[in-house]
Amino acid sequence: MAKRKTKFICQSCGYESAKWMGKCPGCGSWNSMTEEREPASQGKRGAFLHTAHDVKSKPEALPSIETSEEPRFLTQLAEFNRVLGGGIVRGSLTLIGGDPGIGKSTLLLQVSAQLARGDQQKVLYISGEESIKQTKMRAERLGVITPHLYVLAETDLGNIKDWIDETKPSFVIIDSIQTIYHPEVTSAPGSVSQVRECTAELMQIAKTRGIAVFIVGHVTKEGAIAGPRILEHMVDTVLYFEGERHHTYRILRAVKNRFGSTNELGIFEMKESGLEEVTNPSEIFLEERSQGASGSTVVASMEGTRPVLVEIQALISPSSFGNPKRMATGIDHNRVSLLMAVLEKRVGMLLQNHDAYLKVAGGVRIDEPAIDLSIVVSIASSFRDKPTNPTDVIVGEVGLTGEIRRVSRIEQRVIEAKKLGFKRVILPKKNLGGWEVPAGIEVIGVDTVPEALQYALGG
Repeated sequence: MAKRKTKFICQSCGYESAKWMGKCPGCGSWNSMTEEREPASQGKRGAFLHTAHDVKSKPEALPSIETSEEPRFLTQLAEFNRVLGGGIVRGSLTLIGGDPGIGKSTLLLQVSAQLARGDQQKVLYISGEESIKQTKMRAERLGVITPHLYVLAETDLGNIKDWIDETKPSFVIIDSIQTIYHPEVTSAPGSVSQVRECTAELMQIAKTRGIAVFIVGHVTKEGAIAGPRILEHMVDTVLYFEGERHHTYRILRAVKNRFGSTNELGIFEMKESGLEEVTNPSEIFLEERSQGASGSTVVASMEGTRPVLVEIQALISPSSFGNPKRMATGIDHNRVSLLMAVLEKRVGMLLQNHDAYLKVAGGVRIDEPAIDLSIVVSIASSFRDKPTNPTDVIVGEVGLTGEIRRVSRIEQRVIEAKKLGFKRVILPKKNLGGWEVPAGIEVIGVDTVPEALQYALGG
């Protein structure tokens, strides 16, 4: 009997080594190298994995290739369709990640029932973490019982392929990929080798049979999808389901999409009967805004192709310690420190002996540069204890020399502000040309941070 070789694989990045090491040379993580055995023969397994490539293909000139618009399947959740780029594409492979209990299984079970009920297509929901009775109880709670939705509790990929061949579904849900194991891979379920091989098999099933496959992926404590990074490279679409446990709102964000725009965003509200889409997120994020309070501004942020108005709050208080605190929720901590340094150097605000606490109201996270000017005005408003105008929206990127730099899609931001009843938008002066200002709203162009503070705070 042939002796099986062993190797050590990093469970974070997939780095392989002949010997164990405490620190992975690939990603720098500690104690992530685990021992895995290689199968004695690679021939049978290699043939099993590459049956889809038996037919030889030949290169074709690009102009001679015929293309057609891919048909898309629409669900009743318009926000879900938006994030996917206009619906579900046949033969696509989609990965959905999120924290435990955030609602990934709930979302996919609702989508499965809508697809099975609307287009009368067969949907196979494969659960590796729950029994079929548990799935039935959750479906009854959500009110999504439909005869074309089939449920299977299985973790063996070989049996899963047999049932896909027998039921011939149009959509397959795998919940989750970390529980599925390939029978010819000796490592434990959830390991790098198992996740890679199972995803490769599911990708071949999706592409060769025209089945839309959705995969649920666990996330690490840092918020990234667990397993090797190659998992995200193999799939067509990567979606992150985000939200705070103390808020009912959930955000579905696309970070990779071969069939639509990236960084698109859909917002849902978690209720007892399941997830309901939020059609006007700006109104939700601003409904509890205090009037006349200092340290509060509204910014129009672009999330994918959609403008969203959110409130940025700042609290600046004197510190009795030598090392003041800098805390931020929903904003990058380093960006806050940078903008406070700009205020100290270019405006003359002595902030080095003050604690700073900043937050994006509503639990959403924003990372685009256009929120810089709104952060600066919020800090200055709280420091001077001067309230901002409640009908102002402030947009702009701030440079290190104190200049206000242009931002993208300014027209959509201004139109969204006008829809919600705002009267004035403070924006970069370089964004004023090339578009028509809507009637009923005033736009003010500024070049520097002191000029912006003059308009926003009156001096």
